[in-house]
Amino acid sequence: MENSNIPQSEKAIYTAKTHTIGGRDGASKSSDSKLNVKLSNPGSHGTGTNPEQMFAGGWSACFIGAMGIAASKMSIKLPIDTSVDAEVDLCRDGDAYFLQARLNVSLPGIDKDTARLITDAAHQTCPYSKATRGNIAVEINLL
Repeated sequence: MENSNIPQSEKAIYTAKTHTIGGRDGASKSSDSKLNVKLSNPGSHGTGTNPEQMFAGGWSACFIGAMGIAASKMSIKLPIDTSVDAEVDLCRDGDAYFLQARLNVSLPGIDKDTARLITDAAHQTCPYSKATRGNIAVEINLL
């Protein structure tokens, strides 16, 4: 197993399973068929989505959940129109590819200092944020 020094949980609460063919110009389908998407290269005229869009969608949804938990611990209810606009860049430096990201967070009606506390706490607990920490440049912006 790769990264054997990373602890593995015996108590996984969910395992996502997908089958992908054709890479960036292929298709990906989940084992329960709830995800069934065509894939296209970013910026191409293909009809499918791309891994960066799926990552951005998953991260933003997860981040909102983490903000809800953080706000709840502060006895604050997140506004119904809370949103995260995620931007995931696929970058190239010579022959090397890498990602960088921005999470643009809107917490209408919550003052900036409280919003920053909520987003900072969420960024510490969100599984996507944990997975990217130290691996890619990430900005959390309050709108």
